[in-house]
Amino acid sequence: MLSASCLLSVIVFLASVPPNSDHLLTSTFSIVAVDEATGEAGVAVASRVLAVGHIVPWAEPGAGALATQALANAGFGPLGIGLLDDGFTAVEVEDSLRRSDPDIEQRQLGVVDMSGRSASLTGSETLDWAGGLSGPGYAVQGNILVGPEVVADMETAFLETEGPLARRLLSALRAGDLAGGDKRGKQSAAILVVRPGGGYQRSSDLLVDIRVDDHTDPVSELIRIYELWEPVFVLPVYLDAGTEPELEWALEMARAYVDSPPGDMSDTTRANVLNNVAWNLASRGLRPQQALHLALEATELLPQNANIMDTVAEAYYADGQVEKAVEWEQRALRLEPDNEFFGQQMEKFRAER
Repeated sequence: MLSASCLLSVIVFLASVPPNSDHLLTSTFSIVAVDEATGEAGVAVASRVLAVGHIVPWAEPGAGALATQALANAGFGPLGIGLLDDGFTAVEVEDSLRRSDPDIEQRQLGVVDMSGRSASLTGSETLDWAGGLSGPGYAVQGNILVGPEVVADMETAFLETEGPLARRLLSALRAGDLAGGDKRGKQSAAILVVRPGGGYQRSSDLLVDIRVDDHTDPVSELIRIYELWEPVFVLPVYLDAGTEPELEWALEMARAYVDSPPGDMSDTTRANVLNNVAWNLASRGLRPQQALHLALEATELLPQNANIMDTVAEAYYADGQVEKAVEWEQRALRLEPDNEFFGQQMEKFRAER
């Protein structure tokens, strides 16, 4: 890891590289936030530039999160996170980056550390409307916006929304979008949320990492994708967290697929999402009847899918209906007789007879 002094030296170099055209202006609205209880840190952002998620959002578990925008100095991302990781507070990071960059008055920055301290910087030469708001655990900022109502509505939505950090970030982003957002229009949006071991199969820290790089309605598309992402990638992390409020959030996510599942998806996608939720519940012995309901609904959509049949079997087993579990595992094995996992499942079920 670079020392703080080395980091600041690199910042000075990067900040001295002049922009070559106005298209480098990352005119955008963003929110940076942390959840101290869960250890999550994240950024949600939208803009009338291509691939805003490639430039603005940065986060690292145990350190915090940062957004760099306006005449964005992309070096602020990794360097600012490095300072946070070295123990600098959000205000100290902002001050360090401000003092090291000769073009800081054209920049905009939002920083939050894992203790919830926050800072939002808007240089005096950023284009109207530009400004930001910050409070415990969050920083909201935007430039070339229709007006101050964008960041004000984002702050209100974030503070009034309950639940996982990703939902709160997206609620804020939607509020900013509805308030008018970037006055030049819409093109891209992104959300990044990290937590220790929160990635796929705990192999990384990326709990949520979604980018909509070019779309006529990027915020709505981002939210649509997140609704698919949540039950597949967030649900198992929260189920395994072993603490409140994640477990209750996870069970609420599962209940939502019974009461009001997302409708804008193909039968195959919907079946796979239902199957994933059902498996995550059943394999952990949680809400077996709910898991069974979801798995059986998935079989109606894909009646010849052996993996879904195996999930139905697991749900019956979790619900204490062993004979039904054997029956459904036999169906899966008829389709895939050489599947070793299905064979192991059958042995497990028969041992309980």
